[in-house]
Amino acid sequence: MSERYPLIAITGSSGAGTSQVSRTFAGIFRRENVRATLVEGDAFHRYNRAEMVAHNQRNRHHHPDTSLFGPTTNLFAELEQLFRDWTQHGTGRYRHYLHDDDAARAHGGEPGTFTAWQDVPADTELLFYEGLHGGVQTDEVNMAVWPDLLVGVVPVINLEWIQKLWRDRKERGYSTEAVTDIILRRMPDYVRYICPQFSRTHINFQRVPCVDTSNPFIARDIPSPDESFVVIRFRDPRGVDFPYLQRMIHDSFMSRANTLVIPGGKMELAMQLIFTPIVWQLMERRQKALTTGA
Repeated sequence: MSERYPLIAITGSSGAGTSQVSRTFAGIFRRENVRATLVEGDAFHRYNRAEMVAHNQRNRHHHPDTSLFGPTTNLFAELEQLFRDWTQHGTGRYRHYLHDDDAARAHGGEPGTFTAWQDVPADTELLFYEGLHGGVQTDEVNMAVWPDLLVGVVPVINLEWIQKLWRDRKERGYSTEAVTDIILRRMPDYVRYICPQFSRTHINFQRVPCVDTSNPFIARDIPSPDESFVVIRFRDPRGVDFPYLQRMIHDSFMSRANTLVIPGGKMELAMQLIFTPIVWQLMERRQKALTTGA
């Protein structure tokens, strides 16, 4: 954590909804004139797309559960080094992963590859991470100690699988059987490295469908926000104005002393109400530290 160099990290598994949270923060940054640099977790994968395919083929017999969730296929040390360098010195190195043709054209590369490493821009006021591993802890690294705000985004597991099945079949052309194999193969790393993060986050957003998702592998559609609730858990509820949030978010209620439940369609509003004051506080603290030389 740093007064001069604030860091916000959004962590959640593939298809969990971290992109929606990132879009909300991007809107807050624009509105509040915060110069934020986005770091995508995919840029810290160890292998590009072709290399990952080759890696899986080489290891399919000896290590069939290799996935993008664990340390074998990610640069955990380099990611923590970025977090440390930024929060301590306002510096650091990162890169981009070129997911598609649009990203490749924007950065001058090939889809499925990485750009060259580059320095965090000198005019950056806040570093913003979005990916799989913002709160990962192993014997060698501990990402969770660096962010000023660590947010977890995780739907209930059946809904997560439905969202992944739909995305991979529609956008990547995978069969149901292929996506099911991916889910099974990455489960050990999901349990070891993804799930434990959500006990280290400051705030969790968990979407819970109110329709039957008992068999996610035959679901015909993704439950809509209006067919869901969102459970928002605050690790430390002190200072959270729950009565204000309940007044502003119609039909919300408290299920525990640190937990607010809201209609799924109100998630964007809730994020705006919760995150905007936090960004204000981080930027005010930064300005004070810069002014006083602390």
